[in-house]
Amino acid sequence: MVAIVSTVAYLGLEARAVEVQCQIAPGMPGFTLVGLPDKAVRESQQRVSAALTAMGLALPPKRIIVNLSPADLPKEGSHFDLPVALSLLAAMGVIDAEQLGDFVAVGELALDGRVIPSPGVLLAALHASEHGRGLICPASQGSEARWASGVPVVAAPNLISLLNHLRGQQVLLPPPPGEVEAPTHGPDLRRVKGQETARRALEIAAAGAHNLLMVGPPGAGKSLLASCLPGVLPELTPAEALEVSMVASVAGTLEGGRISRARPYRAPHHSASIAALTGGGIKVRPGEVSMAHLGVLFLDELPEFQRQALDSLRQPLETGEVTVARANAHLTYPARVQLVAAMNPCRCGHLGDPALACSRAPRCAADYQSKVSGPLLDRIDLHVEVDPVRAADLALPPPAEGSAEVAARVARARQVQTARLSGTKARSNAELDGDLLEAHATPDEAGRRLLMQAAEAMRLSARGYTRILRVSRTIADLAGSEAVTRIHVAEALSYRRRAPVN
Repeated sequence: MVAIVSTVAYLGLEARAVEVQCQIAPGMPGFTLVGLPDKAVRESQQRVSAALTAMGLALPPKRIIVNLSPADLPKEGSHFDLPVALSLLAAMGVIDAEQLGDFVAVGELALDGRVIPSPGVLLAALHASEHGRGLICPASQGSEARWASGVPVVAAPNLISLLNHLRGQQVLLPPPPGEVEAPTHGPDLRRVKGQETARRALEIAAAGAHNLLMVGPPGAGKSLLASCLPGVLPELTPAEALEVSMVASVAGTLEGGRISRARPYRAPHHSASIAALTGGGIKVRPGEVSMAHLGVLFLDELPEFQRQALDSLRQPLETGEVTVARANAHLTYPARVQLVAAMNPCRCGHLGDPALACSRAPRCAADYQSKVSGPLLDRIDLHVEVDPVRAADLALPPPAEGSAEVAARVARARQVQTARLSGTKARSNAELDGDLLEAHATPDEAGRRLLMQAAEAMRLSARGYTRILRVSRTIADLAGSEAVTRIHVAEALSYRRRAPVN
């Protein structure tokens, strides 16, 4: 007899069906696990054996073979423990194998038989929902699984209570639905004094989901401005919140099944590696660019990052997804992020102040800025110079407008974009391309002439030309204008670098 239990293997944000097949046959006693398992899956033999011993059960003195099918699909993670244990118990006749056919099982086992959390339960629940099955998962992740509509969830604290529930000797109550966390915002824009140009650029970036680069001396307020951005961005829609939570579930950071409507904000240190930014590692996990999906990725001290790590962001910024290539599989994660970067003009940071600049100025500026490649800079829509704040500015009262007022204008502009882009895959002006760009962002005759003149003078690439049109469309939306005019194009051009650094 072969007992079969359904589970899943995670490939990016895709859950692939896996059958755990267990056979107990006469022969030399042993426990063999096959089906392309990684080290964590192979070690499940020891955890399962210990968990059964803790329940007072001993493995039969026969040949036990557990196959994870399909055999050519890589299996990674500790969530295979529970389905392996259930298939073994079904093969031993402890539980009914047919009863398990209605469920997908995921979860790690402790040595004492507890069912403990493992990453990816939300993906497994969505997979179970698509196939009309229930889900067996750890008790602490039952609320997370409930976000998949219409899925019967059996949330087990330990293996013995799960067996009693399946045999009808105990009832495991359905887990409570997961909670929606109240959004938490960063500092208010009222804390930013002076910097009117930078505040305006931040508002445009928020309204159209555009990438932003701030260049200025230390202490000018670049990091403060970036931390204010989440407070002016609109909340995630329910569909977007589920999409973001799927990434968090695979990464194992979705705690207590709580889903947030606030947009992600990630600020990795400049020592981050390529794998940390784009994903990868021995056990492939989403990188920072995917953890910030539909939110903000803030890179402070941009030239201090490894150049190769920065250049690895080129493809995600253009396509909205990142592919981690392996010899045996290609994993794709979503990465539709809004990049906000900050940098000093040179290593000492005081290029514009002769009294403080180093003796190598202005040569040090060219050397420092050349660490960031031109193609990456070309993918940034808005470039703004952040001037040093004077003591007189700090002594002034806070600005009249704070995050609430700016957020209201941003929300109105986003609503216009949502209505305009209804029925398309694009979510914001930053994603306009092809026919959509031509239909909605073509400027009037005066604006077109100005743009053509500027394209020649500033040596704009085709990508730079496109991004000017996108920013112009956002500026027009903030102004409540149906058409993109010369004044909107002129302001968009003011936020563009004359020539990228090579």
